[in-house]
Amino acid sequence: MLTLVNLLGLAVIAWIVWYFWLYKKEGVVVTETAGVQEINITVKGGYDPDVIVVKQGRPVRLHFTRRESALCSEMVIFETLGWSAKLPEGETVTLEFTPEQAGEIPFQCQMGMLRGKVVVTK
Repeated sequence: MLTLVNLLGLAVIAWIVWYFWLYKKEGVVVTETAGVQEINITVKGGYDPDVIVVKQGRPVRLHFTRRESALCSEMVIFETLGWSAKLPEGETVTLEFTPEQAGEIPFQCQMGMLRGKVVVTK
């Protein structure tokens, strides 16, 4: 019985390590329409989608719609870009930019609990 409990505990630990540190989401590849890469992001307990793949050098429009009243989600912060925006509940807030370099642009709520990123490819 003790061995079974130990094995179950090890399995849970392995799953936690995989889920939080080893699992890599592929992300949602944004399609381009009329020269602009646009995507709708729902904010409710997190960002959906939370990994967004765009192409370098083409305009991007991120439409954030907050579907909850939790204080944590009332702002989105793009620290590397020096941007932040309030997200009123039930309203859509659009952020536009043109990524000039390939790489990752992280974003998060003001408490750092909700996280996402824009992956810029060549």
